[in-house]
Amino acid sequence: MDYFLELFLGGLTRGSIYALIALGYTMVYGIIELINFAHGEIYMIGAFTALIVAGVLTLMGWNEIAILVIASIVAVIYSSAYGFTIEKIAYKPIRKAPRLSALISAIGMSMFLQNYVLLAQTSDFLPFPSLIPQFEFLEPYAHIIRPSELVIYTVTASVMVALTIMIKFTSIGKAMRATSQDKTMAALVGIDVDRVISVTFIVGSATAAIGGVLIASHIGQINFYIGFIAGIKAFVAAVLGGIGSIPGAVLGALVLGWTESFFTGYVSSDYEDVFAFVFLVFILIFRPAGILGRSEAEKV
Repeated sequence: MDYFLELFLGGLTRGSIYALIALGYTMVYGIIELINFAHGEIYMIGAFTALIVAGVLTLMGWNEIAILVIASIVAVIYSSAYGFTIEKIAYKPIRKAPRLSALISAIGMSMFLQNYVLLAQTSDFLPFPSLIPQFEFLEPYAHIIRPSELVIYTVTASVMVALTIMIKFTSIGKAMRATSQDKTMAALVGIDVDRVISVTFIVGSATAAIGGVLIASHIGQINFYIGFIAGIKAFVAAVLGGIGSIPGAVLGALVLGWTESFFTGYVSSDYEDVFAFVFLVFILIFRPAGILGRSEAEKV
């Protein structure tokens, strides 16, 4: 039973991180129907930013909690600025171009950011400090759940709630929903569509940066390539749940995380990624729009 619970919590940890990244994919797609393949690199840049800030603050003698908070805030701001800049440079000029142009631009931006960080840092794995404090009440359960996992669950749930409130009850959230339904009509009723798109990239980049900081502190190491793998998995999660659906992105991420965890634990870790994609294909055969996605009739 303990082993099952360990795998369950491990899958929940994976799914939570995938969800934080998948939100950026699904929000951007919901607004402008673009797959931002550079999104995984934003996650990676957030982790590297936190590492640099944590190193400086550690040398200054700050305590772990303060370092974690400050490093996370700086990573969110820095990554959000990257997301905003990427949208303005790589996507806005070709917004009305064929979708293939935007896709190529996204892939090119992803490769550029990977190599930029590779040259600025190193190709080796770098140690990341364990900034999350130990909780005494978890000591009897240390063989099942780690403090970093509990923090990941809590932060992810809080981000989901905050994002839901923003989308449903704030003016910018209502503007996002209107823009996703019809950009032309949204502009006609006075909504600044460019501003809405920029905010969408900023929010998505912020959630990815949070995920990068949390998982780096949990695992204890990072390198320039972590964004590509995590980004692909998060994209799979978004498609699995229903691309464009925020609840679908979360559900798809959790399903993918549990699927990988249980397959690794009970079958083999060698084919973990293969099984994840096979599972995706299986779901899409029966639910082409994803678990919570809606099929839309094409107008002719």
